[in-house]
Amino acid sequence: MATRENVIEDFGHVSRTVGTVFRYLLLAATLFGIVALAVLLVYVANDAIQPLTADPGWHLTFFLTLVVPTLVVGGYLLRADAASFRFGASVVGLLAVSTMFAGGAAMIFVDIVSPVVWFSYVLALAIALAGVVVIERFDRRLPFLARFAGAGGVIVGSLLLVPGLVQALPVYPTDGIMLTLSLGAPVALVVGRYAAAEAGRRGTLLAILAGVVAVGTGEVLGPLLAVGAVPATVLLSVAVVPTGGYAVGAVRRNPGLRSGLAFAATILGGALVGAAAVEAFGFAGPQSWLDWGFLTSAHSGTAADAGLYPAIGGSILLMVTVAALSFPLGVGAAVYLEEYAPDNRFTRFIDVNISNLAGVPSVVYGLLGLGVFVTYLGQPTGTVLIGGATLALLILPIVIISAREALRSVPNEMRQASYGMGATRWQTIKNVVLPRAFPGILTGTILALGRAIGETAPLIMIGAPNVLFSLPTALSSKVSAMPLQVYAWASLFASEPFYQAAVPAGVVVLLIVLLSMNSVAIVLRNKYQNNQ
Repeated sequence: MATRENVIEDFGHVSRTVGTVFRYLLLAATLFGIVALAVLLVYVANDAIQPLTADPGWHLTFFLTLVVPTLVVGGYLLRADAASFRFGASVVGLLAVSTMFAGGAAMIFVDIVSPVVWFSYVLALAIALAGVVVIERFDRRLPFLARFAGAGGVIVGSLLLVPGLVQALPVYPTDGIMLTLSLGAPVALVVGRYAAAEAGRRGTLLAILAGVVAVGTGEVLGPLLAVGAVPATVLLSVAVVPTGGYAVGAVRRNPGLRSGLAFAATILGGALVGAAAVEAFGFAGPQSWLDWGFLTSAHSGTAADAGLYPAIGGSILLMVTVAALSFPLGVGAAVYLEEYAPDNRFTRFIDVNISNLAGVPSVVYGLLGLGVFVTYLGQPTGTVLIGGATLALLILPIVIISAREALRSVPNEMRQASYGMGATRWQTIKNVVLPRAFPGILTGTILALGRAIGETAPLIMIGAPNVLFSLPTALSSKVSAMPLQVYAWASLFASEPFYQAAVPAGVVVLLIVLLSMNSVAIVLRNKYQNNQ
């Protein structure tokens, strides 16, 4: 077959064959990368979970109760109503991801921060917020400095006085009730307003009340299910109620998505029926290293008894510290550089250096943290605060760059329209630019945190311990992390049992956390693009 070739002015010699070959080369490169990554993940997951060690009856049971119904219902919905299929899959995905985050939150309330301390600070913030609202009502009667000083005094006074007074009380409610009021009630407020879907004030109040009552049942269901009132309340607040509210709100807004709930019920019901069936028939499941004992046990000298619990808690505290330090600094720097800074040599010099810092190896930031925080400031090595500050420096350029890109995506016409209505620059940024750019800012921050949670070199450089046997309880406590624990198993405790058991299981846990964080960022990005 002859090849059609033409010479186009200003484009040189053009060949359709070259374009076709180039396209298939790109496809081959993409498929190679995907297949190589899939093979690696399957290899690691097989060592950690060992699915082939289960009884054939176990596989057959879940194939008949879970796999076949899911394929049948999912295939039908995918062909008949793709929107309902995506909705059902999103419900299951939201429940799975939120359940994982609920486990981390429950770990915090069980072993790190007691419910009474959490309740006292939430109450202090609520009182401070109420005081600020009262002060803002005198917007036209008081000058700005007076309102600013009053709001600052209310916030500082509330945070300093209220927690101590609450914790000094001789009697206070149970842990489940305090978590219901301080965690479940705010969640129910947000979820109930979404689930009500323009049902009026009465419908919204009923939805909020239903959410609070559902969370409050954790006080009763927890002891009955042998999980405790605190974990049950946290699970209901973080996973069950938000997922249920999302499903109800989406169906109320679009009744055509109701069939998607059948797909979600097929998956969840199939998993429960399969679990009950294998338990009734006595089929043995996989001899997995990644089990409940691995997730809730501390390190041990033997691979069979080794666990990741202190490292998981350390990673959670590190990420909270990193987010608290990097988010306000990164977003503030991005807002200044995009909205206030003049276009001159100095700002262009800063832009170039921020871009260069984003590509600096992580071990360099570890040396920076060691030199600044430990050597110069004299802080102890390997603590939560020092580790979080070092990792915050690592992702700060990434947060700044992603936040600036989100701010640039806001059309300039919106700024001009705000100025035309008499708004100041600050009012325009607060009411127009930041709300429009916030999804992009949040997406970039989550992806940056995903990088920070997998870093090992900075923690090694600041002297973080490879192994801990208990959770850190304060910012000054020594801290380890999941990647550091896996590194210790692969180096300090290098042996065949650790290579075949603990290391793959730890890698799978870390990958699940990373993929969950990235999935949240992808969902936020897609939702933002759809709203555009």
